[in-house]
Amino acid sequence: MEEKANQLSERLLDYGVKIVKLTMKLHKTDPGRHIAGQLLRCGTSVGANYEEACGAQSRADFIHKLQIVMKEIRESMYWIKLIKRSEISESKELDKLIDETKQISSIVAKSLITAKRGNK
Repeated sequence: MEEKANQLSERLLDYGVKIVKLTMKLHKTDPGRHIAGQLLRCGTSVGANYEEACGAQSRADFIHKLQIVMKEIRESMYWIKLIKRSEISESKELDKLIDETKQISSIVAKSLITAKRGNK
């Protein structure tokens, strides 16, 4: 179980790095700066909030913190899709990042279901 948590921690750290790199590529316009700031905040907080969940003091605390992770993932997905649809970045990595966001979302959602069932 701990190995899976460590693997996810590393994956979320890599995800945060991808978010940082994407936001650095956004056009230096008012919309680009605004969206970059929003995505930077939620996209990098996914891993930080997961780390907090790993140190939770109770199952209820763990579930609550994982729910925050899910909210941040959903918000990240919104901003990434907005970047793609509005074409403010020509980054070829957007589709890969959307896929990674979906995969992470699925992993965290399954973890939430398991935690709510009371399984470890």
